[in-house]
Amino acid sequence: MTSKVIIKISVCALLILFILSSSLGAKSILGVSGIPTPENGKFTRTSLSILPNKPSVKDSNQNCLTYPTHSNPMEVVRVSSSITGKYPSAQIISKLNPHGAGLSTLEGKILVNESRSALVCPTFTAAAYDHAFYKFYRKHIDTRYGQNVTVDLNLLSTKVKNEESPNASGPSMLFMIKHLENLVPHLNLEILTDQDVDDGCTFLNGSNNAFDLVILGHQEYVTQKEYANLKKFVANGGTMILLDGNVFFAEVKYDKDTDNITLVKGHSWAFNGKSAWRSISERWEEETKQWVGSNYFSVSAAKFLNDPFEYLHHEEQSVTNPRDNILLDYKLTMPADNYTGTKKVMVAAYELGYLKGKVISLGIYSDDIVRNLNFDKYFDNLVLHYALARTDEPVISPQ
Repeated sequence: MTSKVIIKISVCALLILFILSSSLGAKSILGVSGIPTPENGKFTRTSLSILPNKPSVKDSNQNCLTYPTHSNPMEVVRVSSSITGKYPSAQIISKLNPHGAGLSTLEGKILVNESRSALVCPTFTAAAYDHAFYKFYRKHIDTRYGQNVTVDLNLLSTKVKNEESPNASGPSMLFMIKHLENLVPHLNLEILTDQDVDDGCTFLNGSNNAFDLVILGHQEYVTQKEYANLKKFVANGGTMILLDGNVFFAEVKYDKDTDNITLVKGHSWAFNGKSAWRSISERWEEETKQWVGSNYFSVSAAKFLNDPFEYLHHEEQSVTNPRDNILLDYKLTMPADNYTGTKKVMVAAYELGYLKGKVISLGIYSDDIVRNLNFDKYFDNLVLHYALARTDEPVISPQ
């Protein structure tokens, strides 16, 4: 099977590949026991083996190596390694043994793409919605500021299962893989999770960006380290596209040994492991305003006069940085008694430059309209023009 997109599959994306695959087979993970190096433009041999249930590993240069599932023995898979030196974004192509015994020989072919992109699955948010945090929120909705809660605290820790979740961009992530494949032939696309970003997989050797473009979905819950890594990615010159509103709203901590996340602060709560109490709503509100350019804003009666995507209010971002370059103003309208603030609230798609990079936000909850044709055309223009520097193709605002 030949694919237009080189997908470097991370441990987070096992479910995605399993869903896309039509065959049923053993669920083991393929691993690489040695790292090939380029010699005179060619790769040397490396031994390959099956490592069941092994998480993603890193090579000697701290570059992330991740593996696909063994669910379809006839499927062509790709195991990638970022090679320093002459071929900084080389991809090593491998194939599964037709008899299901593991990977066969390396083809030894070097493919170099101009743009390196990543789609980040909101796995921490999916876990928070998985009969955990929100059960606690509902149980203790009447808790007042100054009161400590010491019961039901087990609901503020939960396992990260890497499962598709409609509350965390699951369907839209699956759609985006195929959509980007059709949009940009030979795009070097990697599927990451929140765990990967927390672990620094957006960087090579811990410093230089591993990607040119990173696309986020409903990243409502992130760790401090993930938040800082995404900010550093943009500062280094990367482009970050935010598909959804309500991002970076609450901080969690992640335990690699148990694969658990635990609420720290945000979503109107704080938790220290022994008790929980009412706290701030948006965890990094001021900081997010400066480098992302917007903050979470949601009112029940919001409507949009400029609505080319047939979008209905769900969760949006309010433009809060005067340096935001407005690309599409949705012309928010709401009853006067629904919001008592003194400043005009704008919900819009925009671009914001931050140090060497930029953030592009759609401003709305795009998961709801990801299959709308007008939205897809607009998103395509944004990706081609802004993210992939195709400046010969102007962005056309939808009519």
